[in-house]
Amino acid sequence: MTDSPAKPRIAIGSDHAGFTVKESIRKYLEEAGYLVDDQGTGSENSVDYPDFGKAVGERVASKKADLGIAVCGSGIGISIAANKVPGIRAALAHDVITAQLAREHNDANVLALGTRIVTPAAALEMVQTFLETPFAGGRHQRRLDKITAIEQEEHDRATARHTSSTGT
Repeated sequence: MTDSPAKPRIAIGSDHAGFTVKESIRKYLEEAGYLVDDQGTGSENSVDYPDFGKAVGERVASKKADLGIAVCGSGIGISIAANKVPGIRAALAHDVITAQLAREHNDANVLALGTRIVTPAAALEMVQTFLETPFAGGRHQRRLDKITAIEQEEHDRATARHTSSTGT
């Protein structure tokens, strides 16, 4: 008998608008045997989505989680925040196909969802698809390498600006 591969560790977070759907996703993941690292929020009280997009992104970038799921009202703001973390490829999905392609073609490591856009049932189906879809590699790897190069160039520019402004 061969051991099945371990399920990925999942960081999950939401703002107040995404709280209910985040909780449904968390419960589903835990029942399915995933290790879930809940970055909050813990209620429907108003909070700011950038805090939770950043928290999910940082857990994934630091390898404390393998993949992330970030939820807010539209999915847009939390995906923008997560994408500010170096190494994060957060993809906003609106249906099962975009969730699949996010992993298959873009090797997305964070799935962003909007609770005002998708139903709770659709969100769970999208999460399942995202987690079960492998990266296709091939021609898509070349494109990811270009994205990584852009990220490195921007990092280098920012470092150079900082160095020239501080004289160090």
